Amino acid sequence: MQCLEHNGEVEITGVSDFDLARIFECGQCFRWNPDESGAYTGVALNRAARVRRFGESIFISGTADDFETYWRSYFDLDRDYAGIRQQLCIDEFMRRATDYGAGIRILRQDKWEALCSFIISQNNNIPRIKGIIDALCRLYGEAFEFERRVHHTFPTADRLSRLTPEDLAPIRSGYRAEYIISAASDVATGKISLEELAGSSPAVACAGLKKLHGVGDKVANCTALFGLNILDAFPMDVWMKRAISEHYSPKFDPKVFSPHAGIAQQYIFHYVRNHK
Repeated sequence: MQCLEHNGEVEITGVSDFDLARIFECGQCFRWNPDESGAYTGVALNRAARVRRFGESIFISGTADDFETYWRSYFDLDRDYAGIRQQLCIDEFMRRATDYGAGIRILRQDKWEALCSFIISQNNNIPRIKGIIDALCRLYGEAFEFERRVHHTFPTADRLSRLTPEDLAPIRSGYRAEYIISAASDVATGKISLEELAGSSPAVACAGLKKLHGVGDKVANCTALFGLNILDAFPMDVWMKRAISEHYSPKFDPKVFSPHAGIAQQYIFHYVRNHK
C-alpha cells in the first residue's frame, strides 16, 4: 500500500477489496452518504471525510497525517481481505458469496456510536435509522464545518446520559429513547466498559452487552462485530437465518468460519439480501 498526498486528498494505491458501496451500504454504518459521482461523504471519529475511487486508487480528503492517524485503521486497510475470502470458501455457496461480496471491509467504528446506533436500529429500516441518528447528532452533537457544510459529531455517552426520554422526543426514536439513555448512563459511569469487552470473546462481549437495558442477541452481536471489532461475532437476522437454513444443516456452527466468522456473515448477508 502506498500513500501520496496532493490537492487536499490522500491517494491510496495497492489496496484490494475496497468497494465504497459495499462497505457503506451493507448495514454496518449509518452516517455515510453518496453523491451523484459515487463518492461518499460522512462523519466518523468526530471528523468528516469524502472518499472516492478512481481507477485503482482510493482518494480520502485530508492530509497524510489524517490518513495515518484515523482512516488507515478505520477502513481496516492493513487486513488481507482477499486472503480471508479464500479461507472462507469452504463450499460452493461461500465461494459465490465471497466472490459477490468482494470489496466489503469491516470498519473500525467508535464503540459507543456503534452501540447506540444498533440500539436505534431495532425493528427499524435503514432510511429511518439514518434519519433518527442524523436528528440525534444535530440536536446533541458538536457542530463543525467541512467543505462549506455544517456537520455534527456523534453525541457522547456522557451528554446523552443527562437527558430524559422527553428530550429525545424530537428525534422520534419511540421506545428506544429509554434504551439509549440507559446505555449512555451505563457507559458514562463505567458500569460497562466497551474497551474491556472489545478484548474479549464474542460470547463474553455479547453477555456483557446484553446486561444493558433493551439489548438482545442481534444488537449485542452487531455491536461486538461492528463496534468492538470482534471479527468472530456472528449477527443473525431473518436473512441470515434463511441462508443458514437453506445451505447448512441444523447443527451449523459459525465457528466453522473462525477466526473471521463476522466477515463471513457480511458476505452471506450481502449475497442473500441481493439474491431474493
